[in-house]
Amino acid sequence: MTVSTQAPAVPAGTVSRALAPDLARGAMLLAIAFAHAPLFIDGTSKSPPLAGVITDVFHFLFVNNHARPLFAFLFGYSLVQLLDRRLARGAGWVGARKLLRRRGWWLVVFGLAHTALLVPIDILAGYGVTALILVPLLRRSDRALLWTAGLTLVPATLLTGAAMWLPMSQGRHTYDASSVAVEPGGSYAAGLVERVSVWPLALIIELLLVIPGVVLGMWAARRRFLDEPERHRPFLVRVAVLTTVVSIAGSLPAALMHAGVWTDPSGAALWAAVLAQPLTGYAGGIGMAAIVALIAIRAAKRRGRFTTMVESLGQRSMSMYLFQSVAFVLLFAPYALGLQDDLGRTGATLVGAATWALSLLLADVMRRAGHRGPAELLLRRLAYR
Repeated sequence: MTVSTQAPAVPAGTVSRALAPDLARGAMLLAIAFAHAPLFIDGTSKSPPLAGVITDVFHFLFVNNHARPLFAFLFGYSLVQLLDRRLARGAGWVGARKLLRRRGWWLVVFGLAHTALLVPIDILAGYGVTALILVPLLRRSDRALLWTAGLTLVPATLLTGAAMWLPMSQGRHTYDASSVAVEPGGSYAAGLVERVSVWPLALIIELLLVIPGVVLGMWAARRRFLDEPERHRPFLVRVAVLTTVVSIAGSLPAALMHAGVWTDPSGAALWAAVLAQPLTGYAGGIGMAAIVALIAIRAAKRRGRFTTMVESLGQRSMSMYLFQSVAFVLLFAPYALGLQDDLGRTGATLVGAATWALSLLLADVMRRAGHRGPAELLLRRLAYR
């Protein structure tokens, strides 16, 4: 998500922002909502048969392992944007590096608070640590970036594939680990202790998963693919088509297995499916950014109401990401409305879409009132001192 953490160093309105990155962040929040909402339901909750199959196939082809790479790609892109803005205003490399690291440390703090108070599916702390580690790469060659992305893609794919192997080998959906976010029947205090206790391990896993996407985002930002999409339109078209085809083809075997169309796959076929799905998911997530960039070319010429709303959402993506967690806890937690036992994956996916739509309206209200997102403002004040 990146999380739109890049506040300009001068008063708002004096720096022109490209449309595509903010549109991509707004679209990313929808992907995040689709990915996270089903994590809150009880694994025994069922959807109507046909609706359940359609939902599962949709998640396998377009959501699972797509949302995180898109978020990571946009975060890496924003690191280069922020560095370029600081250098353009006369700051030296040392000062810019210190700012990026301060922001990284504060993202870790935000992520820990997010985990302790709300849910153990935080991604802010992972990006904070990633920024701390990868800042030196901002001065390295393109070749170094691409090698780093390629090498780190291996453990990321193996880790995600291993996480998929056990549920799929037992004929279960990857979400059926039974309420990742809130333990059924548990108290808030007990959940807080459990979330904090698993946070260090979750942080390490998140770090391994996001580095490839972050580094590729840094590489893309050097070429300003999202800042100037009209200049790169032929390339973006090729990327969008190729990554979408690769992503769907790589995710289809796992989707067919889970839907029961491909029955009794061999062990080799099962392993190939669970490795291909996350690997090609990286391609699909990055391809989503290319698709949004192409949409932005046309949207920039005629900015309709919806375009402005999604842009506003992208400019407040960190605040609206946290809003999603608050909404999901209020809806699903046993100490709140407790809907986790009542909704299947289809219902949870619809809740995710509705939550995104509500965040869209809230972001538009803030835009009209001239307010930035509260999380963006707080991070800016802390990082810029």
